[in-house]
Amino acid sequence: MSTRAGGRRLAAWWSSLPSERVTQRGNYIWLVVATVCVGAFMAALDASIVNVALPDLGSYYHAGSTVGWVLISYLLTLATLLTLFGRLADMIGRKPLYTFGFLIFILGSAACGAAVSMTMLIIARVFQAAGAAMLQANSVAIITAAVPSNMRGRAIGFQGSAQAIGLSVGPAVGGALIGLFGWRAIFYVNVPVGILGTLAGALILPKDFLKKTSTVFDWVGTALFSPVLVAVMLALEEGDSWGWGSAKVIGLFATAVVLTVLFVLWEGHAKSPLIHLKLFKIPVFSIGNFTGLLSYLVMFGVLVLMPYYFERISGYPSALVGLVMTPVPLGMTVAAPTAGRLADQYGPRMLTTLGMALAALGAFLVSITVGLQTNVVLLVVELLMVGVGLGVFTPPNNSSVMGSLPSERLGVGGGILNMARSLGMAMGTAVSLTILAALLAARGGSLSGVGSHRAWIPALHETLLVLVGLSLLASALSVLRTSSPKQDRDDNDRAEMAMIEI
Repeated sequence: MSTRAGGRRLAAWWSSLPSERVTQRGNYIWLVVATVCVGAFMAALDASIVNVALPDLGSYYHAGSTVGWVLISYLLTLATLLTLFGRLADMIGRKPLYTFGFLIFILGSAACGAAVSMTMLIIARVFQAAGAAMLQANSVAIITAAVPSNMRGRAIGFQGSAQAIGLSVGPAVGGALIGLFGWRAIFYVNVPVGILGTLAGALILPKDFLKKTSTVFDWVGTALFSPVLVAVMLALEEGDSWGWGSAKVIGLFATAVVLTVLFVLWEGHAKSPLIHLKLFKIPVFSIGNFTGLLSYLVMFGVLVLMPYYFERISGYPSALVGLVMTPVPLGMTVAAPTAGRLADQYGPRMLTTLGMALAALGAFLVSITVGLQTNVVLLVVELLMVGVGLGVFTPPNNSSVMGSLPSERLGVGGGILNMARSLGMAMGTAVSLTILAALLAARGGSLSGVGSHRAWIPALHETLLVLVGLSLLASALSVLRTSSPKQDRDDNDRAEMAMIEI
């Protein structure tokens, strides 16, 4: 009886949150944004903080190549679950899933820190990533639901900055923690931050006002869609080491194609589909997700290529290379909030078009500057230009994508948006390294370092030009999106019409 009474009291307490004292504050919506930014920062931080710990983990557990799965398992889980949790949030509420996500993230982090074997660590990373997926799938959706349309771009800009900061400071924070306390500290540090995030989520995030929609979850669609993402991400992550023409990689891509066809056929007839395919009939949604994927492909392509130049050609130590590469995420971090505010005033089309054009110009200038004589100051300015361009593009793009959706699809829309970003990150690494390796091989060189500088410089130049072309493609497609600055779900008749009979 006491257990039931305690459960009822807990339920009553939960339903009373947030209190009117919190919601009636003049800065309430910015408290919501700040709470969401904590989750966005932590999820992004843990995607990059482990990189510097891999050598220590390999030595501690006497592991060989399997140590790479500490990173791969996190990225695979994150990409696979984003859309699934986005759909669940639309059904059961974004606040409970976000808050529960922090709890899972805490438990997974603590288990990572206490891991006694490599197998336990990898399994714990999967749980940690599941919690991070609950946070990321809901972050943009919570902002879109809580913030008025005339301030949504700026709010999403802050959220984008939090993610960029998490990705950029991860290696530095990880290195400092490992140096001071050992590798377990990079996981334990998440526990106190996660507790604060959980409490903030419960006390501050607004109640969900869900429309009465089907509560039947699409398990068949999930069973078809999740392996597609696993196959694609695994092929992209391991393609370079396995060989892009190997049976494993070809088999993974073939599996992804077959399952995608089956998924589309199923979703077209399912009563309560995981992803309503009619969402992609909304031009802003389709264009925004595709250009968002391209933007992260370009970003990670540059972040992967330039260390090769600084280390192989210029002879810089790894610590200095990491410092020289910070202008890309730094530029994105600084530009994003301002771009979001301008998008609220002038609409997304001009900013997204100019943003990717600026990123293209920066990448083009980098491709010209790479040479035997390194002009570090000039390269830093050009890399900063790439980051600023991406920062100008991202908040207006994300705001327009989320604003194009009806309110009952914000969760799954946010999941798809973040999934596109994850795929872009993986593809940026895979595409840039594959092209660079092929161009080096044509000149008698290889990624392992074989070959003269005369092979490396033109190969890097031409690979960067491919990224320039993809940036220009994203810029050109951005011209097609609406230029209206007010695409909020409350006024978006186009989105509602596109979803008729769903």
